Amino acid sequence: MADETRTPQGGGSRAPVSQRPLTVAPGSAGIGSQVTVKIDGLDLKVPFGTTILEAARMSNIRIPTLCQHDDLCIAGVCRVCVVEVEGMRTLQASCAYPITQPITVSTHTRKVRQARRHILDLMLANHYGECYACWRNQNCELQALADEYGVDSFRFGHPDKPKVPKDTSSYAVVRDMNKCILCRRCVRTCIDLQEVGVLEAVNRGAATTISTFMDKPLSDVVCINCGQCINRCPTSALAANDPTDEVWAAIDDPRKHVVIQTAPSPRAAIGECFGLPAGTALTFELNTALKQCGFDRVFDTNFTADLTIIEEGTELLLRLRDALVDKKPEAVLPQFTSCSPGWVKYLEHFYPEMIPNLSSAKSPQQMFGAVIKTYYAKLHGIDPADIVTVALMPCSAKKFECNRPEMCDSGYKDVDYGLTTRETAAMIKEAGIDLLHMPKSEFDAPFGSATGSGVIFGATGGVMEAALRTVIELVCGVKVENLFDHARVLPVRGFDGIKYAELPLQAVGPVPDILKGLFTDWNWLRGATLRVAVAHGTASAKKVIEDIKAGGKFSECHFIEFMGCPGGCIGGGGQPIPTSREIRAARAKAIYAEDEAYPVRKSHENPAVLELYAKFLTDGPCGHVSHRLLHTGYTPRGKYIY
Repeated sequence: MADETRTPQGGGSRAPVSQRPLTVAPGSAGIGSQVTVKIDGLDLKVPFGTTILEAARMSNIRIPTLCQHDDLCIAGVCRVCVVEVEGMRTLQASCAYPITQPITVSTHTRKVRQARRHILDLMLANHYGECYACWRNQNCELQALADEYGVDSFRFGHPDKPKVPKDTSSYAVVRDMNKCILCRRCVRTCIDLQEVGVLEAVNRGAATTISTFMDKPLSDVVCINCGQCINRCPTSALAANDPTDEVWAAIDDPRKHVVIQTAPSPRAAIGECFGLPAGTALTFELNTALKQCGFDRVFDTNFTADLTIIEEGTELLLRLRDALVDKKPEAVLPQFTSCSPGWVKYLEHFYPEMIPNLSSAKSPQQMFGAVIKTYYAKLHGIDPADIVTVALMPCSAKKFECNRPEMCDSGYKDVDYGLTTRETAAMIKEAGIDLLHMPKSEFDAPFGSATGSGVIFGATGGVMEAALRTVIELVCGVKVENLFDHARVLPVRGFDGIKYAELPLQAVGPVPDILKGLFTDWNWLRGATLRVAVAHGTASAKKVIEDIKAGGKFSECHFIEFMGCPGGCIGGGGQPIPTSREIRAARAKAIYAEDEAYPVRKSHENPAVLELYAKFLTDGPCGHVSHRLLHTGYTPRGKYIY
């Protein structure tokens, strides 16, 4: 992600130094060679073009930064990272200074310290608010630097009231420009990392501000609610729209039956909010903590992830038959996954003509809400009007998704509230619960049964891998372990922005019982090659969509997984801050380890899901009941059913 090279208009961003053309001065080293640099008296040899900041980090020499982020291209606007370079009149921004010839650098001279302190004082002069009442208190980069540089007074004054009102129009993201320090991380995230372009730096000098198009509220622009800007903002200028007060009110109301579903990604990340290293899974400790918070039931979103795979996989097979056998002109391929609400909103805004490619299957979050307020309510004799469904998700866009007006097929709002990992951690702390020392407890029945396939939904490629495990077995009639060691479908794993794989279906088996109402045989798939792709982050999604429109390789795919966030859900906009490629990799490692610990690792073998079909979704996958509750209006065959 740190290698994006697009230059935003007016955003101040530039490509990483390693990718920018360098002017080689006469007598200096050449590209590909090593250059000598002395930093604070330490002699180093670094690759030509390495920045001073990168060279310092190689030797564990700390240079403070604010606008710099490892996921983003260089801006060099905050100047907190300034250093002295011998022979140069002015201080230089170490994040943007490429080393092309031998230099001597000093990182903490009096001149440097004074400059950094003045910069911080000037930022604080425009930074309204009380740290104790801020959600980023003790996790704010500006606050940490102010402490480090001994800021004990507001040398240039301090705002006594906010200059502009907060923008709370979005269900997902809240903007408070009174806390903005103009580092432009949000701009670079939105333009470079995600290629959405909602935010931009406008005006010049002291009048500079970060704005949307015509300064409209976020709800009125093409924001996809992904929250990636929140994860990279160094202060609290950006935040998720927090519903914890409403959730506490529901818990405290004896008339309400409050249930929570927990997605896999938060369980691999929430420990970071309590000081644990990234990738420390606390799945079963979290169950106990949530019950002690007062939730009446704690369910596993992996249950409906398995349900999603069966519905989405069946839809794919129906589309393939429509296209390959019946030659229906309305058959639309490739089929796109639809469980990432940020990705769905991106498609709706930028490529609405390709909405028919989206699977009609709802996300696991929304499927769960519909099942809770119908099947579960009837099973336990509870009035659905008294059920409050809460979803613990890694994602800020899930807050928008549960508030979409069409997400009420149960007859009620299917999911009432979406909580991020950060918000849930705050609730646990508020309740005085020591999460790290909680005893382990299982998920509650009847939705406590899940598989490894549901777990891996949290990482990029996980939905595709889960779908392939099921579709291959249902069609080929052989164990997926016979084709992929330990059912690890490695071609779709990893953090490459786009992945592509071809899977020959050399043999077919009998139609399994669960699909006999839809198919009589698989002979029409014998010898076919299933072509699939995976893309994470909407910048990668854009490349795939443009390739499809141009008739390129991806237009020949049958199934493509898209995730709105870099890394997939493990990098979601509601996950703990900070984020980086290494942190996301550690979270993914925890998820794959949990997958392999499950006794059942394929969605179609989940006994609780099979029981749901037997007792409730009795006309099978993609049947009428399933489509009414678990799908949006668009069906695999391009017709509306209601």
